[in-house]
Amino acid sequence: MAATHRADVLLAIAAGGALGSLARYGLGVALPHPPGGFAVSTLLVNVAGCLLIGMLMVVITQTAQPHRLLRPFVGVGLLGGFTTFSTYVLDAIESVRHGRPGIALLYAAGSVVCSLAAVAVGMLVTRRLLRRTGRRGPVRQKQAGGV
Repeated sequence: MAATHRADVLLAIAAGGALGSLARYGLGVALPHPPGGFAVSTLLVNVAGCLLIGMLMVVITQTAQPHRLLRPFVGVGLLGGFTTFSTYVLDAIESVRHGRPGIALLYAAGSVVCSLAAVAVGMLVTRRLLRRTGRRGPVRQKQAGGV
């Protein structure tokens, strides 16, 4: 990979990460939670981010020629900066420290289940939308040996 290709990929990731982090911060400010309380903003960020990651992966794998910077900018940068599973863990620990282990368990389990479900929903919805619009995946050539 040429140095110019690495530089543009890094710039795409950095720009996306900055935008994603700002969006996450904004949602955290808009939906604050008390110390040890149920972190609704973090849950929403992670579930929304996972939904969009599921959608993005279908677009990348099933459209003919996605731009080569789409995944670095949106997937790694924007959605990587937007989602925050490290904060999810800290929020659960904080709930336990404040004597709310039930909230911590509900939050921890609910975050994982909802986030995984969101990826699946994002993929299913995007595949249906692509089928409805007549978009087909990339043409795959048969490999030697009839595979």
